[in-house]
Amino acid sequence: MKKLFATAIAALITLNLMQGAESTEAQAPKEGQPAPDFSLPAGDGSQVSLKDYKGKWVVLYFYPKDFTSGCTLEAQNFQRDLAKYQNAGAIILGVSVDTAQSHKDFCAKEGLNFKLLADSDTKVSAQYGSIMEYGGAKMAARNTFLIKPDGKIAKVYLKVKPAEHSEQVLKDLETLKKS
Repeated sequence: MKKLFATAIAALITLNLMQGAESTEAQAPKEGQPAPDFSLPAGDGSQVSLKDYKGKWVVLYFYPKDFTSGCTLEAQNFQRDLAKYQNAGAIILGVSVDTAQSHKDFCAKEGLNFKLLADSDTKVSAQYGSIMEYGGAKMAARNTFLIKPDGKIAKVYLKVKPAEHSEQVLKDLETLKKS
């Protein structure tokens, strides 16, 4: 009975998160548009700007919260596939509204070797149509933007499923690089 109750609560939370995400995704940049530039602090103490990666493919993924099950799974899968992304000439940047210290702790705990960026004021998440409210707090919605070396958006993924997302992005990256 407890397991059923916990499953029902998790389903309600997921539904609320998805409904909150719907409100801003219409504002997300579209394929072919320039990716909005930004500068955010990373968990490793550096300041990261999108323009720093001009000439490279960028996987810019937004996620709700460090240390939660779906976000951990998504990050672990990106880490699992990191060498494949590097071989394809792509870098991975994760963004949430957590603090840089939270990102540092999350990377250390999960062995993540890519940058997680702190969007504490939610401005970048909002620029990318990836902000939602949950329990009165603003969080990043689970969206990803694949950005071409020229700085334009090649592919937009809204409401991604963490378990299969990294594999799908890799597949699309390979297809897009051929075209």
